[in-house]
Amino acid sequence: MSTKVLITGGAGYIGSVLTPLLLKNSYQVTVLDSFIFRQNGLLDCCENSNFEVIRGDCRDERVLKDLIKNKDFIIPLAAMVGAPLCDIDRETANSVNLDAIKKLCSMLSKSQRILYPTTNSGYGIGEKDKFCTEETPLRPISFYGITKSQAEKTILERGNSITFRLATAFGSSPRMRMDLLVNDFVYRAVTDHALVIFEGHFKRNYIHVRDISKAFLHGMTNFEKMKDQPYNVGLEDANLSKIELCQIIQKMLLQFVFVESPIGEDPDKRDYIVSNKKILSTGYKPDFTIEHGVQELIKCYTIVRKNQYANY
Repeated sequence: MSTKVLITGGAGYIGSVLTPLLLKNSYQVTVLDSFIFRQNGLLDCCENSNFEVIRGDCRDERVLKDLIKNKDFIIPLAAMVGAPLCDIDRETANSVNLDAIKKLCSMLSKSQRILYPTTNSGYGIGEKDKFCTEETPLRPISFYGITKSQAEKTILERGNSITFRLATAFGSSPRMRMDLLVNDFVYRAVTDHALVIFEGHFKRNYIHVRDISKAFLHGMTNFEKMKDQPYNVGLEDANLSKIELCQIIQKMLLQFVFVESPIGEDPDKRDYIVSNKKILSTGYKPDFTIEHGVQELIKCYTIVRKNQYANY
């Protein structure tokens, strides 16, 4: 009998890549999504008899009650993602990102397993030249980071779970997001050929959306070995400043120019470098480099010319 998986928010940026991957690996996948962004990235999954999709809200206990029955794994992707979106509507962000997770944990049986994506933005502002590990105290500086860090705490205290502290995602997805930093910078390089950056020395870590999906599959197949622990998920060689990222893009788009503004601030204040050695020690290995992602995105923006894919 196939392993049964429920993915809330499964039609989003990550879910539109993860769902086909799990179906390909013979999992039975049920997706619950509100489709508030009118996304259609799961259309290719509809022919698969192991795929089920429900239009609904992850906060609706009546919907969840039936969907969680007999599910082996729960992957709560449903969230208000990103600092700008959460700042626009903090009440909804708190109810989706935190309250819905608390409700879900109270409804599941102890035998049901959770794989939860949080954000390594919970590290906030790191110490210079010191890598953030899973033992580093979380000091989120955005409301988004606060809600996700509190939800992670709830899930780990519940047990029988794995949490992934995801680096900033990049790469193309059937439900594209062009507001993510790498995706946004490449879009501007392709369409405008120029970019003004603020606080260009700020660093963060990055990971391809397909490698995020690979991490979930890895966690499911190695659950007993990995359970009840948080794991950073990012590229070891991609702790990059904004200036370093622009220099990589510039090597592939020679007409692209960028300048760092001496005036102005980035509303996203995170600045840290991250170690991903813990998940690498379990046998996980990402496939995609930043350079591959930039080349991929250049092709993506040959097709997509209008920034209609964002979370705010």
